[in-house]
Amino acid sequence: MTTVNTCNRETILAFILRQATMQLYKRVILLSLVSAIVFHPARSQTIDSVFVRSTATDTTLKKAAALAQERRKPFPVKQFVAPTLMVMYGLGGLESSGIQKINGKFKEEIYSEHLPEKSRLDNYLIFAPAATAYGLNALGIKGKHNFRDRSLIYLMSNLFMGGIVYSVKNISHELRPDASDYYSFPSGHTAASFVGAEFLRQEYKDVSPWYGVAGYAMATTTAYLRMHNNKHWFSDVVAGAGVGIASTKLAYWLYPKIQGKLFKDKPMKTIAMPYFQNGSVGLGLVHRF
Repeated sequence: MTTVNTCNRETILAFILRQATMQLYKRVILLSLVSAIVFHPARSQTIDSVFVRSTATDTTLKKAAALAQERRKPFPVKQFVAPTLMVMYGLGGLESSGIQKINGKFKEEIYSEHLPEKSRLDNYLIFAPAATAYGLNALGIKGKHNFRDRSLIYLMSNLFMGGIVYSVKNISHELRPDASDYYSFPSGHTAASFVGAEFLRQEYKDVSPWYGVAGYAMATTTAYLRMHNNKHWFSDVVAGAGVGIASTKLAYWLYPKIQGKLFKDKPMKTIAMPYFQNGSVGLGLVHRF
């Protein structure tokens, strides 16, 4: 009887030992699998790329929020006061004898000693401010907008400016100082150069105000050269400058309101990224609530 009990105890102990060993073995296998999944290089790289894409999504959402704020902005009446006064001054030069006398005095000052030699620099300087904006972007100094958006804004500015300038030229029928034709008012060269100057200022005013100062200096030089070449009166270039500035300001105010209709750039709230690397297949998923 004692021998049987002893055998039973040994059998039970052996059974318990085998069960414990199997449980331990299973836990070791499970731990090894978990470690392989968590610390697999492909898994690590995927996690890193998911976080990179998540950061990109945050940036996109911030840009979308800024765009939405731009769309809600009311018409900036105060910003148009100065260019409107400039255009009104120019219009006064068509009828006002006082402004016409000022035009004559400016011409006398330029031609006080002798007729200056004409310069062709004004034909190229009108593009300098806008070219500077694109050049700065090419050098890595980023402005307010990407290439697509700033190009469309610049195009809109020139369309507004061109429509106004050439319509008014045909209506005003003002004789040029050199009597070459009747398209003196307003100055198209000056308007185009101030479109570029305001464009440069708008794109880089948050980087440095001196970029805007440089653009306006180039535009003012263009206006002077138009008088120097005896192509425009002083009131012509003042009005042209006002038209150019107002056209660009209008484009910057209007573009965010139509951008959503032109392009369907919507921020991504969910990102799913499949991957296959080194024999591992998986799916990374990020969702912003």
